[in-house]
Amino acid sequence: MQREKVDVLVIGAGPAGTVAAALINKEGFKVKIVEKQKFPRFVIGESLLPRCMEHLEEAGFLDAVKAQGFQQKFGAKFVRGKQIADFNFSDQFSDGWKWTWQVPRSVFDKTLADEVARQGVTVEYETGVTDIKFFGTDSVTTVEDAAGNKKEIEARFIVDASGYGRVIPRMFGLDKPSGFEPRKTLFTHIKDVKRPVAAELEGNRITAVAHKPKVWIWVIPFSTGVTSVGFVGEPSHFDAFTGTPEEQLRAMIATEDHIAERFEGQEFLFEPKTIEGYAISATKLYGDGFVLTGNATEFLDPIFSSGATFAMESGSKGGKLAVKFLKGEQVDWEKDFVQHMMQGIDTFRSFVTGWYDGTLHAIFFAKNPNQDHKRMICSVLAGYVWDKENPFVKKHSTILKTLAEVVFIDEMEG
Repeated sequence: MQREKVDVLVIGAGPAGTVAAALINKEGFKVKIVEKQKFPRFVIGESLLPRCMEHLEEAGFLDAVKAQGFQQKFGAKFVRGKQIADFNFSDQFSDGWKWTWQVPRSVFDKTLADEVARQGVTVEYETGVTDIKFFGTDSVTTVEDAAGNKKEIEARFIVDASGYGRVIPRMFGLDKPSGFEPRKTLFTHIKDVKRPVAAELEGNRITAVAHKPKVWIWVIPFSTGVTSVGFVGEPSHFDAFTGTPEEQLRAMIATEDHIAERFEGQEFLFEPKTIEGYAISATKLYGDGFVLTGNATEFLDPIFSSGATFAMESGSKGGKLAVKFLKGEQVDWEKDFVQHMMQGIDTFRSFVTGWYDGTLHAIFFAKNPNQDHKRMICSVLAGYVWDKENPFVKKHSTILKTLAEVVFIDEMEG
């Protein structure tokens, strides 16, 4: 069997894998990416957060992404009935980027993969991992291409950025269930011919509609005139709708006043897709000779668009620590990777929990929101969940409940 040698094998050509590969390649190490699918390919996670911009910039991807003309995103809007909570990233607590993009991920991910290839990283598509054997921190990975040809890849280190494929977690029994209740999504892309003219409110931000308790809708406009629309919630909500996936989604859209007229009868660009039970975790995020990044680590929920941010954050952090390891430097994976990533994951976990249990609804839709608190929350929504100067990051596990109680008392007294 053919065998080749690299310093680092990256499994997966999504944002986590390409960011990690770019940073490792810049340090002069030989990197290869193997990707099971053929690009472009569809994936959700279409609304980025400003924190992503720092990783795109350090990986050398920013100019390539700018050239695509994606829809700029300046904030996030939350709607409940006639109530609106609008967060503008230019008015946030933390220092950082004030905008980002909303992207069709098929185009975005291919842009990153093409750019990392241009930088000198070999990317092999339609190549899946069938076996990994570790010898200390060294490894031999067997891969197979679409034609059934197999080869072995020797590597000094592996970055698993395989996303929902979760190659190492599944191969070595590291998967563990999430603590979240099971949820389901049904979504498509719609030709948005009735998109409101008020672009400052509708075009350049994601809209999350609180449809029912524990059920919400995403509305993500793209620069192409297409809008991504999806329902998220308890599986039982979807059981009330029958017919084909398109008939089900059209019936759901008709039940929400905020979007019913806008999308009624409009063209669906593909049959609506479903993802169910998507929240997942892992028993450990690293081991001798490997690190898990992106959705191979943990995926929470799409409500705050955190997926791509965690992918790039973990790809960046994992890639930099892999470089230290390859240079023979001491790496404290627990402190510098696990604790770092869990700080961000746990902060967003508190916000996701607060959204579904109604705590954040009380805060977002308060009659007289505290503007300082709003700026601090805005920083979390922008992805700056590692800024411990922000009380909503430092005290994320308690502060939302406390603030919701204060809001309730104030409104009762008012």
